[in-house]
Amino acid sequence: WKSETVELKMVNLPKKKRTGCKSCKKHTIHTLSIYKTAKKRKTAQGERRYQRKQKGYGGQTKPVFHKKAKTTKKVSLKLQCSFCKQIQQIAIRRCKHFELAERKPKNKDPNW
Repeated sequence: WKSETVELKMVNLPKKKRTGCKSCKKHTIHTLSIYKTAKKRKTAQGERRYQRKQKGYGGQTKPVFHKKAKTTKKVSLKLQCSFCKQIQQIAIRRCKHFELAERKPKNKDPNW
């Protein structure tokens, strides 16, 4: 798709947004926050398997990825309803810089 290949340089979004809530079934104010991956668990099955394989002599057993091609990341947003505290996630387009702002920026941004 042509629309997905367009990279945005900088995206500004408000910290609070009025949008539809799935559990309330009406438009309410949602607080936006950026989704961040949690810390890896040492007790997860894949991690235990990997550590057992790495143990002893023989060096690195699994391939280490070096050919990084992407310069941007897709940003995932968490929207939390102010009434029912239900959280929904949405993914936005690729961008180099993402910012959650308190108020509207001075320049005209189509995302507001």
